Amino acid sequence: MKQTLFIRLEPDQAQFNALLETMRRFNEACNHIASVAHKLRTSSKVKLQKEIYRRVREQFGLSAQMAIRAIGKVCEAYARDKTVQPRFKPCSAMVYDHRILSWTRLGQQASMLTLNGRIRVSIRMGEYQRSRMKNRVIRGQTDLVLRNHKFYLAVVVDAPEESPYEPAGHLGVDLGIVNLAVDSDGETYKGEDVNEAMFRMDRIRTRLQGCASKSARRHLKRLSGHEARYRRDVNHVISKRLVAKAKDTGRAIILEDLKGIRAQTTVRKAQRRRHNSWSFNQLRTFIEYKAKVVGVPVMFVNPSGTSHTCPRCGVKAKRNRPKRSRFECVGCGLAGPADYIAALNIATRGAVSRPIVPRNLSEPQAFPQGQATDSIGGS
Repeated sequence: MKQTLFIRLEPDQAQFNALLETMRRFNEACNHIASVAHKLRTSSKVKLQKEIYRRVREQFGLSAQMAIRAIGKVCEAYARDKTVQPRFKPCSAMVYDHRILSWTRLGQQASMLTLNGRIRVSIRMGEYQRSRMKNRVIRGQTDLVLRNHKFYLAVVVDAPEESPYEPAGHLGVDLGIVNLAVDSDGETYKGEDVNEAMFRMDRIRTRLQGCASKSARRHLKRLSGHEARYRRDVNHVISKRLVAKAKDTGRAIILEDLKGIRAQTTVRKAQRRRHNSWSFNQLRTFIEYKAKVVGVPVMFVNPSGTSHTCPRCGVKAKRNRPKRSRFECVGCGLAGPADYIAALNIATRGAVSRPIVPRNLSEPQAFPQGQATDSIGGS
């Protein structure tokens, strides 16, 4: 499995200016190449290289390999949609490969080619990046990225995978908004902190946008991406806990296939912002790749009716869910949090067997009222 690591560069002012100028010139060349590719209606690297290689080197002052990488970047972008001409921002990512980027033996510097020759730039790696860079092969190209006036290298490494084991059971996971995830063991991964952070950021942005002063604009710029980073961190923590639980108990993880869920569900106007910012796909992606590294099998099931079906008697009815957070079977009287019921049904579907009900579900009203939760996933 390939894994992308972001490694921060720590250039001095002269090196920063050299990298910035190289990046801008590289993207200028990409825009010129894109206009030629669109005119010729071709995404062939061979054809474009014959047509424009020498002109790009002379006009933009790029080295041989930089020109090749610029042509390759344009061809990849144009091949995705040949109806429009690709356009690249001045500080769009710049592509490096092993010919124009190398690493020092101690892994403390990166040797990078610029318009003014090679420079050795200090790098900063945390324990996470260092452990994954150690003894792992760097695959393909590396992107130079500029974020908030800081340069990063997006390095693709070969991450070893464990062979998937034969699961001894199934851990169903119901994805939601108020509760980001609830598993079939009854553990809840709440999302109140994420939602509070979202509403707080909305209030701050509204106040600053209404002010419209220079200081307010600077503040808005500093806040850019804060919510997304926080949400990403929470999804990393949840996915890590779920994968660790499945690994320790020898079970497979069963998830809902929520593709197209936003188009299939309707919410009140006040909930649209919350619904549209629901990052279920990111959480799913994190669970998938973390599980693959440690050999945990992951399977997907149809979410239809998971929170309306009784895991004991099998009755499926919308009346089984009188409230969004509560499940009460009209057939046998089984009651409990709707999210937990959905997780049990997801685990059962993954097992492809008859419904299995835990002992604490054998009687009606088996769930304490305090466990009631809200969920959109699997509804």
